[in-house]
Amino acid sequence: MWCIILTLQSMQHLKRLYRENINGIIGTLIFHILLFAFIILANVKVKKDMQEEEIIIDFSQVEETPELLEEQEKAEDQNTPATERDNPYVQSKSNRAVNDASTKDPFFDEAYQQEIAEAQKLVADVNKQLTKEIPDMKQFEMPEQSTEGIDPEKISNTIYSGESNIHYFLEDRYHLRLPIPVYLARGGGQITVTIWVSRSGKVVKAEVQPYANISDPMLPDYALQAALRTVFNSKSDAPNPQKGSITYTFVAQ
Repeated sequence: MWCIILTLQSMQHLKRLYRENINGIIGTLIFHILLFAFIILANVKVKKDMQEEEIIIDFSQVEETPELLEEQEKAEDQNTPATERDNPYVQSKSNRAVNDASTKDPFFDEAYQQEIAEAQKLVADVNKQLTKEIPDMKQFEMPEQSTEGIDPEKISNTIYSGESNIHYFLEDRYHLRLPIPVYLARGGGQITVTIWVSRSGKVVKAEVQPYANISDPMLPDYALQAALRTVFNSKSDAPNPQKGSITYTFVAQ
């Protein structure tokens, strides 16, 4: 009995709450209905946009295969009239048009043509020089001055051969054998060679110093070979090697 009474009282309480909040409940229902409808419409619009989106295909990265190039050439041949495609006069005319464009262009003026001719001549001269046979230095024969039997105090470090001369500097040393390359020279000039001499008197190393104003390009080779063949007196307490120099003054023969 009490349960029925409590149930009836609860229902009456719920009815009273419903009547008091009826407007709020209806408003909440309407809000959720509108929200649900908006979500549905939004999904439909997105799907429609995705279906209507334009599809773009980029052909710029498509590799031109030999088969594709062959098809393009065939298409161009088909579009070209047979009279132009097979006529040698038309082809030669096209070649002449290219040549005429180069000759009429101000860039290809007379000065340009002259520069081209000079460049071609320079290349030809260089090739000609490179093809020349370079003689072996060991084949160069040259006279030598020997100091055998001469008092060392009377030996000069400057040797003359006509107007040409050879001057060397090697402290407290004198030459025993001194090749004279001046007879080989056709042109004049002065070449200095730095030498390194062992205690036994042999030139173990030689380097040509920078030079200028020579009229025979072979002078450095003559001087270097002569310096390497030079022999000095032995000296047990000399630096090993001892550094010095030899200067060759060539006069044109």
